[in-house]
Formats: sequence, structure tokens, C-alpha cells
Amino acid sequence: METDPKVCVIIPTYNEAENLPEIVARLLALDLPHLTALIVDDNSPDGTGAIADRMAEVEPTRIRVLHRVAKTGIGPAYVDGFKASMAMNPDVVFQMDADLSHPPESIPAMLQLLESTDVVVGSRYVDGGGVDAQWSWPRRALSRYGNAYTRLVGGIPVQDASSGFKAFRPEVIEALTLDSLRCKGFGFQAEVTMACQRLGYTVVEHPIHFSDRKKGASKISWGIIWEALWRLPAIRMRSVVTHRATR
Repeated sequence: METDPKVCVIIPTYNEAENLPEIVARLLALDLPHLTALIVDDNSPDGTGAIADRMAEVEPTRIRVLHRVAKTGIGPAYVDGFKASMAMNPDVVFQMDADLSHPPESIPAMLQLLESTDVVVGSRYVDGGGVDAQWSWPRRALSRYGNAYTRLVGGIPVQDASSGFKAFRPEVIEALTLDSLRCKGFGFQAEVTMACQRLGYTVVEHPIHFSDRKKGASKISWGIIWEALWRLPAIRMRSVVTHRATR
């Protein structure tokens, strides 16, 4: 890895006007002079896209904005972000949430791990990781059991299968068949990890502390949860059948 790598951080947004300035400021404060924040906005009605544009006018070389016409899910937003990031010729691609739940300050340590692996997952559920102390026990249980289910049905040997904080070598992104990814909600995170492992790339976890959002509204819904419950087993079955057919 170069001393000053070109880092692209993809941040999908929908109604994150209150959080976006802080997350971008913390990213640009890192000792990474060639870090660029790529904001992918889904036509937010609260003006998030306009805020992103104003920040990009101030920092045109470090902030890029991709405007999508509508909110179609975090999965499609990331697919468009991955495609746009490849045009920037980065050394590393990160993905993270805009709601300040993922600590940008973990990026340097995750970068260091990429020197010996292909994908790094920011993980709540490995030694040293954790979740917000304000989480209720039902939410903790839902997250834990949800991750256990995802690992089981997806065959994913990582503790935080639903983490949206990841770092990739660019060749991993280039190898993924992006338009074949089907999940629109948080199941997308597991689907991408499944695809990386199916291609033979190594995935490791780095502990992070997950903070609960303080501003704005969560985008999680029962529809998104249901999608992950039924789509991930179908995706795994399809990959098994495809693998057997090509042997």
C-alpha cells in the first residue's frame, strides 16, 4: 500500500442533512491527504443533495457528489457508488453509513489491514468491538440473532455479516458482477461479502464501536428485514447451483 493512498469513501445518503457535514468533516480531518468522499444521494427531500453540492464547491478535489433520481434502496445506491468510484482510479474503496454510526477514525487501521488481505469489515462483534450503550436488549437481541441467521444461511464466516462499514481493494470491486447483486436493503451487505468469498478473496474483521444515530430517522423497516430473510437463502442456493454447473 502506498504511503499516501488514494482512498474513495462511498457514503449513501437519504435525508441525512443533519449528519452529512459532520461525517465529511471527520473524514477530511484524517491524515489521508488523498481521501475523497463520494456522496451518493437519493434525491433527499430534506436538501441533503444541495448540502453535498455546496461542500463539493468548497472542496472540489476531495468531495464528489452523485445524484440519483429516486430512493430505490441502499443496495442500488452502493452499486452506483462502486461504479463511480472505479472511474476515480482509487487504491482503496470504503463504504460507510452517513448517520455517524461508523467511526471514520477506524479507517487508518482498516487501511493497514488491507496490506495483507482483500476486504476488511468494520465489526461490532469481534473482540474490541461493541454497540451503543443506549441500545435496548430487544435491539441487541435482534442484531445478534439477525447476524447469526445471516451467517448461517449465507455461509458467511464473519461475526458482523450485516456491517455496512467495509474496505476493499479496487480489484475486488472490479471482479464483482455489480448488476447481478439483488438485495436493496441491509441484506446487500451480506450479499457482497458472499460474492467476495465466492470469488476467493480473503475477508477479515476489524473491531469498531457502533454508535446509535443522534439525528435523523433510521431507514430500517420490516420490509427490508423481510427481504434479507428470504432473499439471502435464495442467493446462496443459486450460487451453489451455478458453482456445480460450472465444475
